[in-house]
Amino acid sequence: MPIKRRLLQALAAVTLGCLTGAAQAHFQMLYVEETALPRADKLEFALVFTHPFSGGPTMTMDEPRAFSHISSHGGEKIDLRKYLRPVQWQSRDNQTTAYRASIPREVVRSLGDHIFVLEPEPYLETEEDAYIQQFTKLIVNVGGVPGNWAEPQGLPVEIQPLSKPYANWTGGVFRAVVLADGKPVPFAEIEIEYINHSVDIDKNAFGQQDYVTAPQASFKALSTYSDAQGIVTIGLPRAGWWGIAALDIGTTKTHKGKPLSQDAVLWVQARDMK
Repeated sequence: MPIKRRLLQALAAVTLGCLTGAAQAHFQMLYVEETALPRADKLEFALVFTHPFSGGPTMTMDEPRAFSHISSHGGEKIDLRKYLRPVQWQSRDNQTTAYRASIPREVVRSLGDHIFVLEPEPYLETEEDAYIQQFTKLIVNVGGVPGNWAEPQGLPVEIQPLSKPYANWTGGVFRAVVLADGKPVPFAEIEIEYINHSVDIDKNAFGQQDYVTAPQASFKALSTYSDAQGIVTIGLPRAGWWGIAALDIGTTKTHKGKPLSQDAVLWVQARDMK
């Protein structure tokens, strides 16, 4: 099939899809303050389902189905659900249930890469009468030793990095490939959002001050598509956290008799050159 025709079909599918742009703007955050650690240390995670650029509204999370870790050494997956605890998270617009996790130093004691994966319970978007489930990855590095950051994790949907997610200068580009059942997804719809405010993990809250002002609503959630090989390339114009989401790429399309959008999310951190 010609590439142009396939792209037109992908665009048509997005236009006619079950989920509107309002629903698709949701992002599953898997947040830590720092992903490039000089040495092993405990990690404080915030798991918040929200709209990162605007700091809300935030959606209520049920207990995640899975929260796991795999390191460069040994490669054994560790179940982290025992570290999860529900909290009341304060966003700009509301307060609702999110999750925190205090991961002890022993889990990330080895040098190299540590991949964290979150599988949340599907969320019912009542305005659309449809479910959203965002499989989310974040990669932490200890000591600058390279490891398994580029390895796929065998998820139903995921974004496989082609650049280190934790080692990016502001103004650079980041590349990744979108996968569903381990195969590249051509012309997948991609959304990118910037965490446009501070995150106070100790207070379970977003900061009230925006870092930047969007000149118009379309700048809050940026959109693009993966190419014919499933590769997506984004710019990183500002230091901080960037979330990348590939929308509705899973083969499972229903949950409890309603439409289901299985999305893949990857978080990338950029830093200024000083």
